[in-house]
Amino acid sequence: MANHKSAKKRIKQNEKRRISNRWQTSRLRTEVKKLRGFITAGTKDDALKQFPIVQALFAKLGQSSAMEKASASRKTGRLSTAINKL
Repeated sequence: MANHKSAKKRIKQNEKRRISNRWQTSRLRTEVKKLRGFITAGTKDDALKQFPIVQALFAKLGQSSAMEKASASRKTGRLSTAINKL
């Protein structure tokens, strides 16, 4: 356990960020699963409606500590390519 005041504060900050990152990434995974379902079903209209939502979530996570910017960009690009192949 931390002994210094600053270390105790850091523990609280880390926990708060961990919880925030956890629910954001969970929501992102759920939305990506929906999009992949549309892609495998071959419904391009539904996939095109879902893609901006997923793209916005990736962009938001890419700006935070939850995900690297390059990873978010790469995953967005791969999903875009998959939709364009429909």
